[in-house]
Amino acid sequence: MSLPPPIPFSPDVEQHRPDEAVTIQQLNEAFDTILETTAQDYGHAVRAVHAKAHGVLQGVMTVKEGLPSELAQGLFAAPGEYRVDLRLSTNAGDILPDAISLPRGLALKVEGVPGERLMGAEGTSQDFVMVNGTVFQAKTAEQFLGNLKLLAKTTDRLEGTKTVMSGVLRGVSSALKTVGIESPALNALGGAPNVDPLGETYYSVTPFRYGDFIAKFSLRPASPDLTARGGHVIDASGRPDAIRETVQAEMAKATAVWEFRVQLCRDLDKQPVEDPTVEWSEDEAPFATVATITVEPQDSWDAERVKAVDEAMRFSVWTGLAAHQPLGNINRARRAPYQHSAGFRQRFNGCPIHEPT
Repeated sequence: MSLPPPIPFSPDVEQHRPDEAVTIQQLNEAFDTILETTAQDYGHAVRAVHAKAHGVLQGVMTVKEGLPSELAQGLFAAPGEYRVDLRLSTNAGDILPDAISLPRGLALKVEGVPGERLMGAEGTSQDFVMVNGTVFQAKTAEQFLGNLKLLAKTTDRLEGTKTVMSGVLRGVSSALKTVGIESPALNALGGAPNVDPLGETYYSVTPFRYGDFIAKFSLRPASPDLTARGGHVIDASGRPDAIRETVQAEMAKATAVWEFRVQLCRDLDKQPVEDPTVEWSEDEAPFATVATITVEPQDSWDAERVKAVDEAMRFSVWTGLAAHQPLGNINRARRAPYQHSAGFRQRFNGCPIHEPT
């Protein structure tokens, strides 16, 4: 069965809500609660979300040759190679022991990308921010604000309580899965399985402009060293940094290759722009590989690289090309809080947040 053509991008695919400015201000305030609480706890400012990194990697993105015109867009318009930085993380705003299992995140920074920039986007990088789930936990920025307020209330040093809660939630989440129900809300609160981040597939979950079209992005393990770790659960009992230690041991020997994939929107009703809680069916909008990312064996917790990437960089969906403009209410609401969080870290730590040169 032939696929319908991809939907052309136009500004009217977005539907701006009248209260977005108020919601964004409240998001900044919720971020402040998390940032100030954790900075006081640690004497050092960390990210308001995805605060704990488990690995910082450097590799190469290779854009494929001979892509069809609908895939040869933006960053991927021509074959080439780019240096990339990857940051593996979990989604909480405080630094928790790894026995509290949370969804995994992967932030990717592609360096030295030519082309027209998004308004206010510094440097020459293209950032992609992904998680190991196919949908976002909130339909609108208002709902996301409610989730963030709940996260802010649980941002503290009561790690023992959270560890117990995480174990209970994992049991509930597993029970739901046996009857075909996946709960992003439970997973976000600590019910996610404690999987090896190197074996996971990551998704942008929100849509973006893809040059002339609209797309979501994904990063899928491709090399045997990664695919062998798919679904592997890490035992974090008594090991507060078990994930970091596991990734470090594995990457000392592993050659990691991921496929960077694009999922073009082909039906705005079935693949909506403004509702990231709707999964775009791969049967109706299949992924296509446009590039690979290769990371050779290395120390994934090298002190110098951790300082340069984990401390002195920020990752934002709004850092990049105009050809990959973030779309939808959730993405529009992420712009100011990302900048807000980076600004707080910069002021508190006295460490400039900058783009690579």
